[in-house]
Amino acid sequence: MSRQRSIEAILASDYVTIGELVRLTETRYSTLKFYTEEGFLPFEQEDAHLTRRYPREQTVERIAYLKSLRNEGKSIPQIRIILQQKDEEETSRR
Repeated sequence: MSRQRSIEAILASDYVTIGELVRLTETRYSTLKFYTEEGFLPFEQEDAHLTRRYPREQTVERIAYLKSLRNEGKSIPQIRIILQQKDEEETSRR
C-alpha cells in the first residue's frame, strides 16, 4: 500500500493522480472517472497500464467549471457541447 502525498506536496506538483484530485476538489472518485472517460478532463498516460497523470492547475479549474455547469442544471450532452466550443475557442486564440 502506497503512502499518500501530503496536501503541500500535491499543491507543489505539476501533475496529480485521480485520487489526489478527489482530495483537492472534494469530488467523488466515480464522478472524476466518468468525466475522464467522457473526455472532459485532460490527462497524460505513458502506457495503458500506468497511472493517469492530470495537469493539476488546468484540471482543478476544469472540475470547478464542470461543477458550475452542473449547478446551472446543464445535462452531460449540453456540457459536452459547451466544452467542445470552449476548447475550440481556446485553440483558435493560440
